[in-house]
Amino acid sequence: MSRMKRNHKAKMAASSAGRRVRRVAAQVKPAAAHMKPLTQSTGAAAKRRAHRTRAWAAPRVERTGKVLQDSVAPTVSAWLSSAARRLDPAKPQRPPWRKLAGISMLAAAASAAAAALARNRKKPDSTTPAAKEAGNETPATTTSDGQAMASTDADADGQVRTS
Repeated sequence: MSRMKRNHKAKMAASSAGRRVRRVAAQVKPAAAHMKPLTQSTGAAAKRRAHRTRAWAAPRVERTGKVLQDSVAPTVSAWLSSAARRLDPAKPQRPPWRKLAGISMLAAAASAAAAALARNRKKPDSTTPAAKEAGNETPATTTSDGQAMASTDADADGQVRTS
């Protein structure tokens, strides 16, 4: 079969199909016009029924939600909490370095306080032992660093003169 014949047959089939569709549409138009008011009233009735059903169901659903919240939810919550505790890995123990550091700091402070008390007990008097042994011959004075110095017998460089 040639290409022209095939194209011609396809055009004829399409045109005959188009004619049949137009004929069926002409038959359906009166039925559709008759059905249009029925579909509109059915749609309005369905909307009313859906509204009524929703109004009926809403309080029941709310009551069921409250019952579940009061009875089932605490149980489910407890189950989930216990499952979470079982799933949670144990926390690793940290070495007690903070406690050891605190104890060592307290020990160091206590030893420093003890050393300070011991040093204050052995503080020398205002007069030196050499001046006490010498008697009342020459009065000795002490400098700020606690060294004894003869007031009349010493040179500028701190050496004692004998005459």
